[in-house]
Amino acid sequence: MNKKITVEQAVSKIKSGMTVMVGGFLSNGSANKILDALAKSDVKDITLITNDTSFPDKGAGKLLERKQLKKVIASHIGTNELTQQQMNNGEIEVEFVPQGTLAERIRAGGFGLGGVLTPTGLGTVIAQGKQVINVDGKDYLLEKPLRADIALIGAGRGDESGNLVYYGTSQNFNPVMAAAADLVIAEIDETVPVGAIRPEEVHTPAIMVDYIVS
Repeated sequence: MNKKITVEQAVSKIKSGMTVMVGGFLSNGSANKILDALAKSDVKDITLITNDTSFPDKGAGKLLERKQLKKVIASHIGTNELTQQQMNNGEIEVEFVPQGTLAERIRAGGFGLGGVLTPTGLGTVIAQGKQVINVDGKDYLLEKPLRADIALIGAGRGDESGNLVYYGTSQNFNPVMAAAADLVIAEIDETVPVGAIRPEEVHTPAIMVDYIVS
């Protein structure tokens, strides 16, 4: 199966109202070509699951500039003043999730788990409305799994079948997001022939990737 598609074809698969996961840290390790094109489209009311909302002029931050988001689930928004403004104006909903908890909730979604138990957030606003479960005398918050309609993954290197390798901090969210979406589109910086990547180097296997953009 030929998985290669154009940026335009990738954007055409994203519909208004969808939940979209975007990997990377501050647009490093994000599918930036796809995000740039998405920011020029008419798609709106997206629920974005991401570590952060980058900067106003980069990556997922461009979706804020175009007001294409209705909700953001993220660890922090401090580098993007547009996210803060739109949240304070009631234009978008922001759900803050501690970084490690966010990764674990996505992992739970990808691996079919009912959630994760964590002490992080107990006694804070993070705990509001959440179930507390006691295990051996210690309280934990039940954090429910996260899944998405589409995951946009940025890979440093990948082969023509979709085996992916991530560099640096892009390893933190891209692998779990690739497991937690109904459709996975990988944007690859360097595409190599099948067999050029050693099996032990693969971070996301090709079976988890539906389409690739290079």
